[in-house]
Amino acid sequence: MAVPSFLAREKTVAKPGFNRWLIPPAALAVHLCIGQAYATSVYKTALVEHFDASLTSIGVVFSIAIVMLGLSAAVFGTWVDRNGPRAAMFTAACFWSVGFLVGAAGIATNQLWLLYLGYGVLGGIGLGIGYISPVSTLIKWFPDRPGLATGMAIMGFGGGALIATPLSRQLMSLYDPAYDGTAATVPSGGAVAGLFVTLGLVYLVYMMAGAFIVRVPAEGWKPDGFDPSTVKQKSLVTTDSVSAANAIKTRQFWLLWVVLFCNVTAGIGILEQASPMIQDFFREGDASTVAAAAGAGFVGLLSLFNMAGRFVWSSTSDKIGRKPIYMVYLGVGLLLYVALATVGSSATWLFVVLAAVIISFYGGGFATIPAYLRDLFGTYQVGAIHGRLLTAWAAAGVAGPLIVNGVLDTQGTPGELVAADYRIALFIMVGLLAVGFVANLLVTPVASKWHEPKSDTTPATPERSAAR
Repeated sequence: MAVPSFLAREKTVAKPGFNRWLIPPAALAVHLCIGQAYATSVYKTALVEHFDASLTSIGVVFSIAIVMLGLSAAVFGTWVDRNGPRAAMFTAACFWSVGFLVGAAGIATNQLWLLYLGYGVLGGIGLGIGYISPVSTLIKWFPDRPGLATGMAIMGFGGGALIATPLSRQLMSLYDPAYDGTAATVPSGGAVAGLFVTLGLVYLVYMMAGAFIVRVPAEGWKPDGFDPSTVKQKSLVTTDSVSAANAIKTRQFWLLWVVLFCNVTAGIGILEQASPMIQDFFREGDASTVAAAAGAGFVGLLSLFNMAGRFVWSSTSDKIGRKPIYMVYLGVGLLLYVALATVGSSATWLFVVLAAVIISFYGGGFATIPAYLRDLFGTYQVGAIHGRLLTAWAAAGVAGPLIVNGVLDTQGTPGELVAADYRIALFIMVGLLAVGFVANLLVTPVASKWHEPKSDTTPATPERSAAR
């Protein structure tokens, strides 16, 4: 699929002297916008009331978006690698913004299927393309610190809700004066529709800015003082390359698929339910000791730890290795989930600490996986391989909310749930993390039979692609 000349990859090759530290802000401009997906719990109750629907049917909107994220990342991964980050970011901005506008129309007209189509399908395509668009570029700009590089960009996705949560509350209060952010009030459907229109237009501007800032390094470029020969000295790290087509044939790819699926399923169920969850854990009779406004603040706090975990833990992986850091994410995370299920309701501060660290591991897992893939499969088509691996996120986007919402729907009705009603779902997450821990232990170097000949791993250009 051809792209307009002003978006073509060759138009984005950096000139000598270009500062590579301009690339992370360009990536952040996109990831901070699409990270709004983590703020859906702020208006979830409003949509339940507006459409007179169940938690599960509204949760499907988020699940569709994550499914489309994984599918579009898998389908368009090679296209993104071939055409470069500018074309990908531009395309993502269009889909993400239009998704909000179509979703707003669905809310305004009380047509739930339009919300599924808009935010779910169209927005989800924007999520997928936008998520992978800067990853391979960052790895190529920062071959000396791939964990740091991907952490800097992907932390934006985790931090998107940190901005979107308070902004959403303020905008919904503006569009519905009767909504004051307390447990006694719920924003109207019209207020949520107005929010969607505003976010769609604002995000379009910021994502386009990132698209026109980004650059790709010239062929053969490397940072000053970087010696590629030192890369091979690290465990599980290769200087060879594996194509995306061959990567999915390897055992290592599918082990990492299981690792990502388990880590994401465990975290995404909490994030999608975060605001009502903390209120339910500390409910006394008909009222919660945690106000709705505090619940929204909790979403923002989780977003902060999600973002910080993506940077801190992925940077740490540059020092201790990807496999050991995933042992922490999954092994320690498992113990934290047990604590959340058994003693999490004993004190608000304990609940917040446990959930925050869990979500930091969740975010760290996302930020570290591109570097893990680079270590095992090389840089040749790491963006396309990453896109294919994100189908695990798509599957988790269905499994996580379905597990949590499905369990809660059998336990009672929203506004009347308590901590004990969450226990079954939390122990299911414990089991999933145990499976992921074992899968990570089984990861070994990729066999040489899957490596590409050196002459075939030159970065693709439109001319070379046509020749193929």
